[in-house]
Amino acid sequence: MTTPETERDEDAVRRYVESLGLVMSQIGMQRMSARVFAALMTTDSGQLTAAELAEQLSVSPAAISGAVRYLDQIGLVTKVREPGERRDHYRLYDDLWYATFLKRDRFLIMWRDAATEGIGALGEDTPAGKRLAEMRDFLAFMLVEVNNLYDRWHELRKNRD
Repeated sequence: MTTPETERDEDAVRRYVESLGLVMSQIGMQRMSARVFAALMTTDSGQLTAAELAEQLSVSPAAISGAVRYLDQIGLVTKVREPGERRDHYRLYDDLWYATFLKRDRFLIMWRDAATEGIGALGEDTPAGKRLAEMRDFLAFMLVEVNNLYDRWHELRKNRD
């Protein structure tokens, strides 16, 4: 959806979607999910239907289905249904980066707790137990620092807006 104020070179946008998708896949995201994420990021509304995504990316609806399921699992998109519509829309979260990293926060907690459990099973003084203790301590440190970063980010956004 473009208006006269937001006209853009659609070929340049398509190239950028592929470029961003490639970068995201190079850092570990599944290729199709990376392309879908890039398409949503470059849409002014931040949301598209599966059919719109399939058309824009020249892929099958089945490819879109798997990609959005993965993006939903990792906390980058959500499925919404507009009033009166029969089709689902896939939308980026409003505070996307905060929501995504907050979900990672829960993963860090689980990872730290698993390390703590392993220390108990292996023994604190064994080489493996010491490695797990180092992992636990690093993850505990990261949890504190990430929460401080969240606070700083919200303060920065508040001052910027």
